[in-house]
Amino acid sequence: MSDRRIPREGALRVRLLAGVALIACLPALPTLAQDANAPAPTPVPVATPEPGADGLTPGSLYVNAEAASREGDIVTASGTPEDRVFARTRDHSIRAEAVTYDLKSGVATASGHAEVVAPDGSVLHASRVELDGDFKAGVATDLAMRLANGASLMAATAVRRSENVSELNRVIFTPCPICDVDGPKQPSISIEADKAVQDQDLRAILYRDVVFRIGGVPVFYLPAFAHPDPSVDRASGFLIPRVDWDEGRGGSVEIPYLLVVSPSEDWLFSPQINTKVAPLLNLQWRRRFDNGTIVARGGYTYGRSFGDFDLDGDGDTESNVRFGDRTSRSYLLAHGKFDPEGPWRFGFTAERVSDKTLFDRYDVSSPYQDNGLYYGDRRRLISQVYAERQSERSYVSIAAFSIQSLRLDPRYSATDFRDPDGFKVFERENTLPLVAPIVDARWEPEGPVFGGRLRLRGSAVALTRDAYVGFPTLRPELIPNGPTDGLPGVDSRRITGQVDWRRTIITPSGIRWEPFVDGRMDVYSVDDLPPMLAQKSDVLTRGRASVGVDVSYPLYRRLSASSDLILEPMAQLSASTDADLDPRIPNEDSQTLELDETSLFRMDRFPGQDLMEGGLRFTAGARATLHWDDVRSASLFIGRSMRADDQREFLTPVPDDPAKLYDPSGVASRTTDWVVQATFSPSDRIRGWFHATVDGNAEVRRAETTVDGRWGRRNLASLSYIIDRSNPVSGPLNRNYEFVQLSGQQFIHGNWGVAVNGIADLERDVVTRSEIGLLFDDDCFRFELGWRRDNTTVRPTGPSEGVYIRLNLATFGGSGYDRNDMR
Repeated sequence: MSDRRIPREGALRVRLLAGVALIACLPALPTLAQDANAPAPTPVPVATPEPGADGLTPGSLYVNAEAASREGDIVTASGTPEDRVFARTRDHSIRAEAVTYDLKSGVATASGHAEVVAPDGSVLHASRVELDGDFKAGVATDLAMRLANGASLMAATAVRRSENVSELNRVIFTPCPICDVDGPKQPSISIEADKAVQDQDLRAILYRDVVFRIGGVPVFYLPAFAHPDPSVDRASGFLIPRVDWDEGRGGSVEIPYLLVVSPSEDWLFSPQINTKVAPLLNLQWRRRFDNGTIVARGGYTYGRSFGDFDLDGDGDTESNVRFGDRTSRSYLLAHGKFDPEGPWRFGFTAERVSDKTLFDRYDVSSPYQDNGLYYGDRRRLISQVYAERQSERSYVSIAAFSIQSLRLDPRYSATDFRDPDGFKVFERENTLPLVAPIVDARWEPEGPVFGGRLRLRGSAVALTRDAYVGFPTLRPELIPNGPTDGLPGVDSRRITGQVDWRRTIITPSGIRWEPFVDGRMDVYSVDDLPPMLAQKSDVLTRGRASVGVDVSYPLYRRLSASSDLILEPMAQLSASTDADLDPRIPNEDSQTLELDETSLFRMDRFPGQDLMEGGLRFTAGARATLHWDDVRSASLFIGRSMRADDQREFLTPVPDDPAKLYDPSGVASRTTDWVVQATFSPSDRIRGWFHATVDGNAEVRRAETTVDGRWGRRNLASLSYIIDRSNPVSGPLNRNYEFVQLSGQQFIHGNWGVAVNGIADLERDVVTRSEIGLLFDDDCFRFELGWRRDNTTVRPTGPSEGVYIRLNLATFGGSGYDRNDMR
């Protein structure tokens, strides 16, 4: 008997896989609408007052069969293998060669290529199946289930032992699709077991004598194994580990364990074990409340710092040295948001790290995220509390926040951001302000005012900083001569009120006129001014009134049955009182300006309130959009603005020569930079975007472009290029930059391919971060094995190299590491 067992099990496995694949690849079940050639249905209704979603009342049965009869409460229907019975009741569908149904108890029996579809989309196949009153299989032969998430579960026999426990024999489970356009196929990953128990109380499937197969080849054996029921959204257990190797940490593995406390709460324990340095314990807690959510991540380690440093002063860095005292090192990344009933909602973020390079040393995933009302940018963490109130006609927000900077100190850029001892120097946090409070409010009356839209705005902010900051917080003429160490930071408070009225008029010829009126008043209070002013504090007021009109004339022409061209010239003429740009007013919120198609036509082109424009101004531009069809299109915008006078207050001193000024914004002179913006999509597989500002000498000051492409079924690539030439070329504090970023994947043979990702700093002629890896990807899982190199300037060490492994499984999730973590 033992000699016959192996081939018999092999035959059983082939029969199960082939059978379920053939059934799973069949066309979907028909709807209740009958085919014109189908035999007349034989409905057997049981009247109840309230019909369900399918139109049938509880206890009713719909039958479409060659023959059907009823004796008492028992309905019997029969068909043929080519024309099976179709029955529907309680949102379930049954198709088989023979069906019996008890209208009173709800018990159903189906045999002959039986197929049962549940409301959640899961499909059960069997040679014969008995369903109880809850429409759960009591006994089934040659069972095959195709679950709603695409997984399949097959068994020679299945018996429901109790209300919550089902026992299956000779089991095969796979999270992979088992058919494609060519018919049945071997699943990439499958689990075979002598016996399995599906326990609904545990919400898990338990296996005995388990063999794991990859591509049909046995690769691993376990006497017992368990995983969550595929219908379960979350369940406690180990997740896919993250494995890599880094020069600083050595071999590294993270083993995440998810603990589900309740449907609304879970914990994720993810210790990172390293061969060369102390382990890092990562922990995440998530809790959902009736009207909100809290997510808190944290990490802790106890050990020395590590990296490549020139400790002996010979000019060469020692490899992976550990230095300093053992101490606690940790991070916290938390956020919460609550939206109770009513117009108010509120939230918070708490983001702090003990070591400014901890995220880089331990390769913490996605530490910089956008949460809360205000966002910290790359390498800056923000902790805040906020509240918002929004109604149909009004909005108000109140917040307070502080910032932790992980940026390098630009004063040390000439020495690779290192001090004389060879250590990286970071931005001083005492130069960053505490913002408390910051208020923003808007209100619009119901209905038009003088035929147009009226909007009232107000804002207020208070900033406090401990240490002195020069430009751009202070104008160059206010910066003291000599050393500034020990000087206090300038504190400021601002209150702004603004009224904005605009009306839209469209003439019969199609010209769009939008006259507008804008008025604004600012009140500033500043403290701790530099001693040279002989005035420690002051209160400053300023105002501006503007009138103007926007004009546009969209022109449309049909070129063919599927193509058209839209031309839209546009212009703005405005007159304002002169802008009062008192040098004592600090510039906190208007230090950068992104001049583009949107901001070019704004009255206040700077993003904040501290800088304003005035005087007579004329802005013109034109947009052309061409559509070849529903997929292919291209658009181009070109525009520029002119004013009556220069605005020298927008000029910036050259970092290494404060006596020299230049214009980083592109709006300081009478004519602004040209704005050029374009989008293009020559096919449904290629799309791109381009933006540039060009000065009057036709030199590109800033430019950015991205092109995304797809070819074949899964090949793709994205190429981005960004350049900034707005700053002086000479000097150690030069901010010019030029980057190229490439990411993509190319399949070479079947499901095998290569994946690449990289960022090149063309200004410094160095590849800051790069990856190349071998890739396997099918409908079931994705696996990457590759090599990466990190040479970003912020790293306290030299270039870091390492091996990475990424694994994502259908149904079971992923490794938690993604190429989007690159920064």
